[in-house]
Amino acid sequence: GKRVISASNDNTLKLWNLETGKDERTFQGHSGWVNAVAITPDGKRVISASNDNTLKLWNLETGKDERTFQGHSSVVRAVAITPDGKRVISASDDNTLKLWNLETGKDERTFQGHSDWVRAVAIIPDGKRVISASDDNTLKLWNLETGEEMATFTGEAPFYCCTVAPDGVTIVAGESSGRVHFLRLENVE
Repeated sequence: GKRVISASNDNTLKLWNLETGKDERTFQGHSGWVNAVAITPDGKRVISASNDNTLKLWNLETGKDERTFQGHSSVVRAVAITPDGKRVISASDDNTLKLWNLETGKDERTFQGHSDWVRAVAIIPDGKRVISASDDNTLKLWNLETGEEMATFTGEAPFYCCTVAPDGVTIVAGESSGRVHFLRLENVE
């Protein structure tokens, strides 16, 4: 059946059955609001990002907390999983993004360059680049492997969200002002 995961400020995640509307499982373990979730490509596990400065990896079937990712010094706002399902990228109020190894929980790389909270993150479908949106009024494009900042787009207000369109080259980002930007990735190698 169809199921959906929700994240809440009651510090939990819940798994719901869409056909029956029933709450099938509650995931407890975070000590702060749960801000975001992402499901692994195999559909078997979930990553959550929390106000307790951590991310957690959960087994969808058992509800078990399999791993905690510690390293951010503030709230974790957003999370994305690489297309190969092996790594996780998180965005935090500590002004950084971090790349984690899903299996070991190891903090592999920190992306530094934003001067304010990082609210959103999206991975380009090629799995080689990352986009981040920040309260510093910028969107940044990063090289996933090196952590290098490849490009910056400056808006007029804090960016609250960003995503990559199915074409893999169009970036859509929303500002707190209500403005939506459509940007095209060109000649960025």
